Amino acid sequence: MKALGIRKCNIAEQLGYNMKTTFWQDFCIADGCGVYDTDKAIDAIKDTYKRAFDEWKDDVEYLTELVMVLNWKIWEWVSLENEDIGRAYDKLWREADGWACDNLKGDDLSYFLKATD
Repeated sequence: MKALGIRKCNIAEQLGYNMKTTFWQDFCIADGCGVYDTDKAIDAIKDTYKRAFDEWKDDVEYLTELVMVLNWKIWEWVSLENEDIGRAYDKLWREADGWACDNLKGDDLSYFLKATD
């Protein structure tokens, strides 16, 4: 089994970003069983996403960070060679990113695009 790579690092320090939310930790908890039970992890990831998205989609900073975390999680799980979990995160990332691009306007859209570029 591979080490959990980026999970063990300080994500904010590694990427030069100061986290505003607990999304990274929330998804680490949700996908934590992924090395043992992929299906259970995917169910937990979907549940965590639904709760986070429903609660925070109208807060541009939190929505932006959610999209960023989902993207980081894709790459984390692909690097761990668990493509099923990587694909689950990719599907959620596409959904959240698409919603943001379709619904944010003006300064909010500019903030989102600059932060996620």
